[in-house]
Amino acid sequence: MSPTYSEYLRLEELLKLQTGVKGEKRDISNDELHFILVHQNFELWFKLIINELKCTRDILSSNYVEETKLPQAVHHMGRVIEIFNLMSNQWRVMETLEPQDFLNFRDELGTASGFESFQMRELESLMGRKWIDGKPAGKEETTKEKSLYDVTCDWLERTPIQGSTPNLSDDEVHVNSFISEYLEAHKSLYPDTNQDAIDYFEEDLSFRRRRAGLVFIESYRELPLLAWPRKLISTLIELEESMILWRSSHARMVERMIGRRVGTGGSAGVDYLDMTTKYRVFIDLWAVRSILIKKEALPALKNPVFYEFKGE
Repeated sequence: MSPTYSEYLRLEELLKLQTGVKGEKRDISNDELHFILVHQNFELWFKLIINELKCTRDILSSNYVEETKLPQAVHHMGRVIEIFNLMSNQWRVMETLEPQDFLNFRDELGTASGFESFQMRELESLMGRKWIDGKPAGKEETTKEKSLYDVTCDWLERTPIQGSTPNLSDDEVHVNSFISEYLEAHKSLYPDTNQDAIDYFEEDLSFRRRRAGLVFIESYRELPLLAWPRKLISTLIELEESMILWRSSHARMVERMIGRRVGTGGSAGVDYLDMTTKYRVFIDLWAVRSILIKKEALPALKNPVFYEFKGE
C-alpha cells in the first residue's frame, strides 16, 4: 500500500515540533512560532547543503577527475547557491517580527543561539574553514576528511599548464616559463601593481603550481578542455558569494531587530555577524582576479592540440 502525502512527509510528527523547549507546557505566540519555523527551515536546508557539498567534494577528491564529472559538481553547487539565495530571502520573513515583539519571548531562548548550530559548523568545516570553540582554528586543527577547499587545491595543482602535467620530469621548467612570461606581460601592462602579481606566485612556493594552474584556466578559458574547469571555478566563487550575502542579510536583520545588544549566546551580536562576512575560504580564487591580463597580452599558447576535443 502506497503512503499518503502526509505519511510520506511524516507531517503529524513535523507539525508537532514547534513547541519551544522539549516537553515544555506553555502556549507560544504567533511571533515565536514564526521565529521557530524560520530557524527550523534553515536547519533543514543546511542538511541538504551539506549533502550537496559532500557530493561535490567527493567528485573532486579523485586523483583524476574526468571531464564528464565536472558538470555534476557544478550542478551540486548550483543547487546550494539557490538554497542560499532562498535563505537570504527568508530573513525578510524574520524582519516582519517587530523588535518589541521579539523581546516578549527572547528570555525563553536563554543562552540558545544560532551559533550553536552543529550543522552550520559542519557546513563551514566542509567548505574549508575549521572551527574550534567558536573560533577559526589554526592549521594544526584539521578534520580527517578533506574539505571542499582542500580537494579544489589538489585539483588545481594537477592543471595541465602549456600542455605539461605534474607527472612529467620537466614540468617545473614549463610552469616556471609560463609564470615568467605571464609576469613580463603583466609588468608591461600594469607596472604599478606588478609586485602584487609577483607576490601571488612567490608568497608561498608550495602554492606556486596550483596558482599557476588557476591563472592558466582563467586566461585560456575558451579552450574546450578548460571550459568546464573555468565554470567550476566561477561556481565556487558564486557559492561563497551567496554564503556571504546570506550572512550579510542575517546581520542586517539582527541589527534591525535588536540593535547592538549582546547576542543570546553571549556573542558580540551584530559586530560578530559583520565579522563573519569578511571570511573567505577560496582566497586564491578571489585574489587571482586582481592580476588577470587581457587576452591579447597573454603568453603564446603552447601545445594547443592538448586542449582540444578528442574523439573516442
